[in-house]
Amino acid sequence: MDEMEKIRLGISTCLLGENVRYDGGHKWDRYLTDTLGKYVEYVSVCPEVEAGLGVPRPPLHLVGDPSNPRLVTLRTKQDLTDLMVNWAEKRVRDLEGEKLNGFIFKSNSPSSGMERVKVYDRNGVPAKKGVGVFARIFMGHLPSLPVEDEGRLHDPQIRENFVERIFTLKRWRVGAENPSLRGLIEFHTKNKLLILSHSPRHYEILGKFVAKGKGSPLRLLYSEYERILMESLRLKATPKKNANVLQHMMGYFKERLSGGEKKELLEIIDLHRRELVPLIAPITLMNHYVRKYDQPYLKEQTYLQPHPLELQLRHHV
Repeated sequence: MDEMEKIRLGISTCLLGENVRYDGGHKWDRYLTDTLGKYVEYVSVCPEVEAGLGVPRPPLHLVGDPSNPRLVTLRTKQDLTDLMVNWAEKRVRDLEGEKLNGFIFKSNSPSSGMERVKVYDRNGVPAKKGVGVFARIFMGHLPSLPVEDEGRLHDPQIRENFVERIFTLKRWRVGAENPSLRGLIEFHTKNKLLILSHSPRHYEILGKFVAKGKGSPLRLLYSEYERILMESLRLKATPKKNANVLQHMMGYFKERLSGGEKKELLEIIDLHRRELVPLIAPITLMNHYVRKYDQPYLKEQTYLQPHPLELQLRHHV
């Protein structure tokens, strides 16, 4: 992979091991600090502490309408919604200037949970239909930014998808610092197969979008391309989609492959399609043939290594 600056990510402060939770504790996630942290610069946010609540503090929960719940203290029923909303709206504007490439929220938090947060009705019965007050405002203000919570990141497919999105967004924004139609075309050309692995529909949409880009204002062109790009990458790459991309790649040098090489490559692609081997297996073989036959177009494709191998994100089945 090309060398680049660390990726700036927002994160709930307690996930870094800081004692900021209501009970004075933390929720240190070592994968986020020790593994992903090698490639990331975190911007930490603790909504409850930054909004002025102490440590320790009374526990909070969401009550009322799940689409617009109130944030109240558990025992005394003090309503802190306005306090949190006013702080969050200002903090999100500040964070917009931090050039974040994503955010990792604390799961189940009434302030930071991004989904399935408990909301209690008038009878005290919970339903996992809520979103934390800060998380809701953040996602509404920056809807294209990749977000996840640390609980969902334990799922290897979700983890791979999130990391792929933040690395892609970082590469895109590095190029966007000096926008040009040529730069847009070069980025799209290098990322075509990555996009195809997530969404054949968006692959077609972006192809047509770039082809019609001449004469459009660059600022508008870049803004809309980023929106569609991140929309496409939110859709998960599946073994079937990956197999189709790998077979598409094979077409670039199938005339040069020997009969045995074709057979071996098709077999391992099919094994991945059937979810019997991880993606790293056909990718490794494909990389070998790309180097052996010096295929220039495929050598430039980020699909072959969209994130550092050390993260081992393509090793799951």
